[in-house]
Amino acid sequence: MSTQTHGIPARPDRGPVDAGRISDLLSAAGVRDVTVRHVVSTGSTNSDLAAEAARGSAADRTVLLAEVQETGHGRMGRPWSAPAGSQLICSVLLAPESVDPERLGELPLFIGVACAEAVRELGVPAVLKWPNDLQVIRSGRPLKLAGILVEAAGFTPPAIVPGIGLNLSVTREEFDRAGLAAATSLTLEGVGIPDVAERERVTAVLLRHLFAVDGAWRENGDAAAQVRARYRELSSTLGTPVRAELPGGGEVTGTAVDLGPHGELVIGTTDGGRRTVTAGDVVHLRPGEE
Repeated sequence: MSTQTHGIPARPDRGPVDAGRISDLLSAAGVRDVTVRHVVSTGSTNSDLAAEAARGSAADRTVLLAEVQETGHGRMGRPWSAPAGSQLICSVLLAPESVDPERLGELPLFIGVACAEAVRELGVPAVLKWPNDLQVIRSGRPLKLAGILVEAAGFTPPAIVPGIGLNLSVTREEFDRAGLAAATSLTLEGVGIPDVAERERVTAVLLRHLFAVDGAWRENGDAAAQVRARYRELSSTLGTPVRAELPGGGEVTGTAVDLGPHGELVIGTTDGGRRTVTAGDVVHLRPGEE
């Protein structure tokens, strides 16, 4: 007889993960001083950890996992939550003792590198659209594999919360019902996730990469330089004609030619100038659309 627990369907790949087993996998991989927690459902793992950081009730390198996030949205702002257990939903509290505020801008790019490297380890050739949209290019068409949102929960002392929603077993039909035709999942890209144990392994792989780039970001030495170089290699934006739609209106059109010292996107404009974009929605243009 099939059963459901807290809305989680009784299928072998979408049951709830176990935080203790993920902690053990991280420890076996040499990742220490990490607290892994799990909830079945929440509005936003980012909001939960940010609130705990404000209260001082969550430690540095705390991971919060959820089976379902109730405040997700799909295309055109339609409310949408992926079926429980079909995504890797996690947020991580990063609370270094100190950090140069100017360097906060490149952390989202570092988190993007972590996600891309993790997915590539699993066999999917993901790329990064600036700043950190994780995509797979199929027949020239970009498909979104994960969303990443990095939010500051405090500055004195610093507290940053990266949140990740990686599509694991979302089906084509489930995406279509949500109006998300330009999305994909690991299983659609050929990664087998037969059971919860494999979901736990995938989660540990992603967190291992995330804490590696976090360490590089904090040290800001050669390791950080290597992450920056790897971002350039993974970027689908650099060298591409783009239109940057800026917050508050306005846009910049040209070719993405470089990154600024803190992760900004540098666009070479048609008049021979250069514009630096720190935030905005970047659209990749086809030839002739510049």
